[in-house]
Amino acid sequence: MFQYAICNETFEGWDWERVCDLCSGLGYSGLEVAPFTLAPRIGQVDARTRALLRKTAEARGLQIFALHWLLAKTEGFQTTSPDPKVRAATANYLGELAQACADLGGDRMVFGSPLQRKIPEGHTEEQTDLLFLDTLGQLVPHLEKTGVKFLLEPLGPAETNYMNTARKGVELLDRANHPLFGLHLDVKAMSDDEAPVADIIRMHSGRMGHFHANDANRKAPGMGNTDFIPIMHALKDVQYRGYVSIEVFDYTPDPETIARDGLAHLMACASQC
Repeated sequence: MFQYAICNETFEGWDWERVCDLCSGLGYSGLEVAPFTLAPRIGQVDARTRALLRKTAEARGLQIFALHWLLAKTEGFQTTSPDPKVRAATANYLGELAQACADLGGDRMVFGSPLQRKIPEGHTEEQTDLLFLDTLGQLVPHLEKTGVKFLLEPLGPAETNYMNTARKGVELLDRANHPLFGLHLDVKAMSDDEAPVADIIRMHSGRMGHFHANDANRKAPGMGNTDFIPIMHALKDVQYRGYVSIEVFDYTPDPETIARDGLAHLMACASQC
C-alpha cells in the first residue's frame, strides 16, 4: 500500500553499506539523505562517490529518493537575508544540492532549515515573503536543469518564526507559481499546526510532495502518544503514492530499534485502514 523510507542521519557513524543492509532487510524501499552526513559542503562529494552511494543502495533494492536538512550545519546561507548577495549564494548552493540529489537518484528536496529562514530583525512577515520568494526565483533554473522538486516544510514556532503552518506554505507556493515547488508535511510539525494532522493531509494533499512520519515527542512512530491510524487512513484516502519516511530527532534507544519498531508500527497502523 505504501512505500517506506528512513532518514540516514538516524544511523550516525554507521558505514553506508551497513545502513543499506539493515534498511533493505527490514523492508524499506527508500533512503532520505541529510547532506551534512556526507560532507560539510556537498561539493566535496565527488561524482565517483555519488555514483558509489547510489549503486550500493540500488543493489539492495533501495532508492536514494530525497535530500533533507539541506542547510543544516552550514554557514553563510540564509533564504530570507536582506542582503541580495547572501540570497544569491544560498540559491546557488541549493542548486548544487539539487544536482547532487539527481546524481544520487533522487527527485525531491525537503526545505526545513529553520535557522536559515527566519524573519530578519526589523522586518515584517510580508517583507520576508518577498525575500524568500526572490531566493526561490533564483533557484528555479537549477530545479529546471535537474528536474528536482523543492518542497517547503512548515515548522512549528518553537523552531522558527517563519512559515509555521501548511496554510502559509501553500500561500507561498501560490505566489512562487512553479510546478517544481511543492509542500512537505511532517507529523511532528503538524502537531503545532491549526488543525488535526489527518485534516491537514486531506486539505493539502494536492500540493503534498513528501511526508515525514514521527511522533510529536520527536521519536519514531509508536514511541509516543500520536495516533497514526487516522494519519495513515488520511494518506490512503487521498491516494498518496510517495514515500512515508521516518525522521526522528531523539535517537534513543538506538538506530536499529528505531528503524525496526517505527516501520513495524506504521505498517500495523496502515493494515487497519
